[in-house]
Amino acid sequence: MRRTLAVLTLPLLWAAPLAAQADDQYMALAKKVLATTPLIDGHNDLPWRIREDKSGLATDVVGYDLRKKAPGMTDFDRLAKGMLGGQFWSVYIPGEIKDSGYARVQLEQIDIAKRVIERYPDKFQFCTTALCLRQAFAEGRIGSMLGMEGGHAIENSLGALRAYYDLGARYMTLTHNVTLDWADAALDKPTHQGLTRFGEEVVHEMNRLGMLVDMSHVSPGVMSDVLRIAESPVIFSHSSSRALTDHPRNVPDSILARLPQNGGVVMVAFVTVFVSQKANDHSKARSDKAAQLRTQYPNDAARVAQDLKAWDAANPAPRVTVADVADHMDHIRKIAGVDHIGIGSDFDGIEETIDGLEDVSSFPRIFAELARRGWTEGDLRKVAGENVLRVIEANEKVAARLRKERPASTKTIQQLDKKSIS
Repeated sequence: MRRTLAVLTLPLLWAAPLAAQADDQYMALAKKVLATTPLIDGHNDLPWRIREDKSGLATDVVGYDLRKKAPGMTDFDRLAKGMLGGQFWSVYIPGEIKDSGYARVQLEQIDIAKRVIERYPDKFQFCTTALCLRQAFAEGRIGSMLGMEGGHAIENSLGALRAYYDLGARYMTLTHNVTLDWADAALDKPTHQGLTRFGEEVVHEMNRLGMLVDMSHVSPGVMSDVLRIAESPVIFSHSSSRALTDHPRNVPDSILARLPQNGGVVMVAFVTVFVSQKANDHSKARSDKAAQLRTQYPNDAARVAQDLKAWDAANPAPRVTVADVADHMDHIRKIAGVDHIGIGSDFDGIEETIDGLEDVSSFPRIFAELARRGWTEGDLRKVAGENVLRVIEANEKVAARLRKERPASTKTIQQLDKKSIS
């Protein structure tokens, strides 16, 4: 009997070492890919993280020292471990600050981002072209582009759009969380059922400029309208699959199926509620509970906080893992194809993190997971950076042609939408 038990346990003794060897093999492939292909992340909110820092470093680019352990999710030690090769730094501004003036805050955010890039010339290279991204990677620096998050920043002005492009912005998310005068947002009430005529003109002018049209945050109606009229490939800078997680920030299969014809890329986000239905359901339940408590105790914030804390203790958030992110990438590949997938982490813009994807040091883990699932070296290179580089280069090529074919648009929202805008 003892001899039989010993024989039966032999596979168990070998299982752990073999699994570790396999994991090492997949991680080795991931690191090989990222050492030779620039990993380009579609969305990092470091500029806003610096602006809003609660440790006494708000707007302090010098004090928020990336050469040390930074308060947020991004610093050079972790960037090196994450093998990042290129970054779109989000110059996000909230859509709810209209009374404060969008343009002033947008210019301040561009200023913060540029000062961060300029402060570390040995680490960062400010880029406005795909060629610059490639050259920076070859020189061991992180090519750094700016991405505007929210078309509210242009204040219904194509002239403002062009000015932001001239300052270096190379994509613009058409909306953030607030529906605009010309486009519906995913998390707001739709009022236009997509793009207005002026919204279409914004897309056409972005194509003429060579500014990537980013459809994260927009409604499905806007997604559909953009794919109908776009002259260049689009991006989703930080979104995932709606078929797997029913969150309005994610991309429906009907849109994914049309993406190959356009040539665009979905840059999958590392956001718990985007990649886990359980996490999304938990978040909704917590929001409902908080709303209930505020109604129940309208003048007692302390009681609301106390009861919500008790609810949290009784209802812990579900665990979300690297595998959940990979599931979304598998699904997008199934519907749209491997040529239409990228990475859009949303680091420094999220609070709840995914196990194994807590900060910028963790990028190789998602590539190791994909390798474990059978994705080839060529597939991994496409996801890392080749797909988005192709999109940028296509936008540059189309823009070069369109600038010869038509001048800068001077049309206004009043002319195109036949209504008065306050």
